Amino acid sequence: MEPCSCDTFVALPPATVNNRIIFGKNSDRPCDEVQEVVYFPAAVHDNLKEHLKCTYIEIDQVPETYAIVLSRPAWLWGAEMGANEHGVCIGNEAVWGREEVCDEEALLGMDLVRLGLERADTAEKALNVIVDLLEKYGQGGNCSEGKMVFSYHNSFLIADRNEAWVLETAGKYWAAEKVQEGVRNISNQLSITTKIDREHPDMRSYAKQKGWWDGKKEFDFAATYSYLDTTKMMTSPGRYCEGYKLLNKHKGNITFETMMEILRDKPSGINMEGEFLTTASMVSILPQDSNVPCIHFLTGTPDPERSVFKPFIFIPNISQLLDTSSPTFEDSVKKKPQFNIKPDRRHLLYQKHQQALEILDNKEEKAKTMLDNMSKLEKELFKEMESILQNKHLDVDKIVNLFPQCTKDEIRIYKPNISS
Repeated sequence: MEPCSCDTFVALPPATVNNRIIFGKNSDRPCDEVQEVVYFPAAVHDNLKEHLKCTYIEIDQVPETYAIVLSRPAWLWGAEMGANEHGVCIGNEAVWGREEVCDEEALLGMDLVRLGLERADTAEKALNVIVDLLEKYGQGGNCSEGKMVFSYHNSFLIADRNEAWVLETAGKYWAAEKVQEGVRNISNQLSITTKIDREHPDMRSYAKQKGWWDGKKEFDFAATYSYLDTTKMMTSPGRYCEGYKLLNKHKGNITFETMMEILRDKPSGINMEGEFLTTASMVSILPQDSNVPCIHFLTGTPDPERSVFKPFIFIPNISQLLDTSSPTFEDSVKKKPQFNIKPDRRHLLYQKHQQALEILDNKEEKAKTMLDNMSKLEKELFKEMESILQNKHLDVDKIVNLFPQCTKDEIRIYKPNISS
């Protein structure tokens, strides 16, 4: 299943600089899928009799939801990755194992990402939200907008200003590992072995009943619920191992820029190319000092090596992210037969970025100028964001329009190349 991989990373003190937690994720999806960056404000839901429509099913609503920013495939309700106003970040991965994947429509892992962000103000509360919903509604359904059936179970990396949790699932069964320091990554395999801090109450008895565990030897979640030889997991040439090596190479000096370099790394396969490619990327800075704002960088475009990481900071009355929001169409999920027609979901930034990429592939001199200008814009943004982190001062009038303005600046770099 390696061709359709993703990678999610977290680094915590003392592996990082300036007492910050750094979260990062590449979303690797079908190469023709558009990913949008969208913002939803906090909301109060008075009429709890009205159900919440997720990608395939409806579930009970809660009285209050938090403000969220999401990077998501434009056809569905959930998200590959995102953050909320309380500094909670979540990314998910596709995983497979001994427990059969259910094609029946339920909650997608991506729906669970969004629900965790909407309903929880800490990482552990988000874990609670996800496992409770998993128990009540289950996970399943096609994770692709098209005739290809692409279903999987999910693992999640959930972080906040203080700690991180890895949550891995097999159907309704799950195990969770708490991460309080150092580095941790997840990819497309179960990776929780014997350090299990929380678990489904029937996880062990079910494994015993299925003959996967004898009830005597030390319980190893990844070895029991998948086909992995966990003793070889850290030395195999797969992406999980490559990601772990890159994190450890920089341990003690990891910054948000380091995390971006890891996401841009092509030799490791973390920055994917081909039928499945890195369609969007995200890096978040979560300072442990609650007086300092969290900063979330999102690309909204494929290939982080040829994209600009643009900052987003939660404050009230944020401007809508129009240039990274896809056009809306009649719901292809709810129509029968499903996904009969695939609409053009390209948002403005995606369109201009893709047109500019054609220049990069064909005109060397123009390509160099454009990449230099993109790098210059990004460096200016990094300097500005570092100043906010150091000085704890926000220019509110500027921040409400921060991400949209950065997007416009990026489009401005592409335009002369496209039109000439």
